[in-house]
Amino acid sequence: MTSVRKTFEKGNVAIAKAAVAAGCRYYFGYPITPQSDIPEYLSRVLPSVGGQFVQAESEIASINMLLGAGATGKRAMTSSSSPGISLKQEGISYMAGSEIPAVIVNVQRSGPGLGGIAPSQGDYFQATRGGGHGDYRVIVLAPASVQEMYDLTVLAFDLADRYRTPVMILADAMLGMMKEPLEEWVPEKKDFGKESWALTGAKGRPARRIKSLYLGEGELADHNWKLARKYEEIRQREVRVHVEVPEGCELAVVAFGSAARIAKSAVDRLNDEGRAVGLIRPVTLWPFPDQAVRAVADKGVPLLAVELNTGQMVEDVRLAVEGRAPVHFAGYPPGYLPSPDDVYEQIVRHLAREEQVA
Repeated sequence: MTSVRKTFEKGNVAIAKAAVAAGCRYYFGYPITPQSDIPEYLSRVLPSVGGQFVQAESEIASINMLLGAGATGKRAMTSSSSPGISLKQEGISYMAGSEIPAVIVNVQRSGPGLGGIAPSQGDYFQATRGGGHGDYRVIVLAPASVQEMYDLTVLAFDLADRYRTPVMILADAMLGMMKEPLEEWVPEKKDFGKESWALTGAKGRPARRIKSLYLGEGELADHNWKLARKYEEIRQREVRVHVEVPEGCELAVVAFGSAARIAKSAVDRLNDEGRAVGLIRPVTLWPFPDQAVRAVADKGVPLLAVELNTGQMVEDVRLAVEGRAPVHFAGYPPGYLPSPDDVYEQIVRHLAREEQVA
């Protein structure tokens, strides 16, 4: 890693800068608020570094252009916001089935439907359950700062190439539009052996096929089991989570992205007041950090899932806990962005409830 400079950037611009630093030279997208800073930046910069920017005629066109670029082994990316990502789902399924690496950015906005442009975490199910048709997964990374918007985008390109799979950055309007200090850095180039599979022209070598259609007897079953083995390897190797659980913890908050930023202020305040409250922040939403959550629950610590929706990640928390400890939920659907005081009051309320039960 080579440090370059410190700047002050929007989260969206941090993603765009990281993509260029990571070697992305092809971008295909379509404007939608609140992620339009990403294509705006890349439309200016990519041509100057030998890349290409294409504003496609639709979200559907852009995801299929991404499929084509990824099949050649080039680093490529698309970005959109919630309803735009919905339109890309068929293409994402095709890319997962064809084992084509690419990075997909979702700067979430309110829903369902057109909803609004306010921050939301309502796309958790869509991102972590595949979203399209078929038996597949995509790696999902959840940044919680402008710096992580940069760092995790670089990581996303490496993971996509290592496992030949689409990787999604799941951010939101708050992270995309806010400005923070950013340390830009240039990652080391890595060899992921793309020459063994990428479509680069068959002159001088046998022809290759990249496909997701398998009609021979048993072929599709074999392919799906191959994908399943890859996803299990990802589960074993690529879980990322931040855990801050003090000795004698009375309750631990589980939150990701913007919700985790807000919750941390509330948790820090309670700890300063002498209460022992923890914070578990998943960085990979898929694979979900089951073991880290379960380890806290094994100590009998109650958990409080805080999300900017009406309850999605909390289902994964309950699956991880398997009844070992109580799991509570505090939801803030789009249209209302909670303050640290709001989350503080929720934590105090649930601490009191646990004391009554005890």
